Amino acid sequence: MIDLSTAKGRSRAAANVSLSFVALAFLAPMVWVVLAAFDPVASLSIKMPAQWSLGNFGSIMTENTTIRPFINSLIISAGTSAVVVVLALFAGYPLSRYKLRYGTQYIYVIVFASALPVTAIMVPIYVMFVHIGMVDTLWGVIVFRAASELPFAIWLMKGFMDAIPTDLEEAAWVEGASRLRGVTAIMLPLLAPGLATIFILSFIENWGNFFVPFILLQSRDNYPMAVSLFSFFGEYGEAVYGQLAAFALIYTAPSLLVYFLVQKPLQRGGLRLGGAVKA
Repeated sequence: MIDLSTAKGRSRAAANVSLSFVALAFLAPMVWVVLAAFDPVASLSIKMPAQWSLGNFGSIMTENTTIRPFINSLIISAGTSAVVVVLALFAGYPLSRYKLRYGTQYIYVIVFASALPVTAIMVPIYVMFVHIGMVDTLWGVIVFRAASELPFAIWLMKGFMDAIPTDLEEAAWVEGASRLRGVTAIMLPLLAPGLATIFILSFIENWGNFFVPFILLQSRDNYPMAVSLFSFFGEYGEAVYGQLAAFALIYTAPSLLVYFLVQKPLQRGGLRLGGAVKA
């Protein structure tokens, strides 16, 4: 007879071992980045620096290498995320609250558009941007990235709005509030976790995107950090691993910072939604 407790223990142990190997695969590169960033003679091997130094950071903290690309990345990522959140909010509300004649078909179109690869439409988009003068501009990258992310964002926004009971808005209308007042006073506070989630996903996606800026931007002054990172891989000869690690450390900081900054608002929003539904 099979001992169920023993079988469960073996399954749990096997799962823990597998997860440990996966965690190690992700942890090892991060350990190398941190150690190599402070090592003046860093190599591809993971080792403690013989002498800790900030020299790698000092070498890359120039306007063309880090400062200007960092600002460009912030403009592209934050600008695109803001546009996506606002447009998804306006598009998701009628899909969630109104019975549209072609609402179901529209949702299918959104799902199909969200699955469409960017590379499949890059050539015609580039030709169109050339004709309208949006090549080599940060605004052009923002418009393209927002358009490519909007279908998935609308789909997510509709799902978040569907989770908010319509009774809450109707109660506000009974008290004399207008539809706009009901949206701003009822929907938006409860929708804060959804808005933050969409903003985070869009920000991280745009912060790490390389392909679109590399195609649409031509002047080095407009390069974001993702494209500027390319210069460390053979453009000027052999890569300097210490400077590469320092650049990568700075590069990953904003994504982590955005996540930790909105973590508490996400939790508070979830608590507000739970209290409102119970009420």
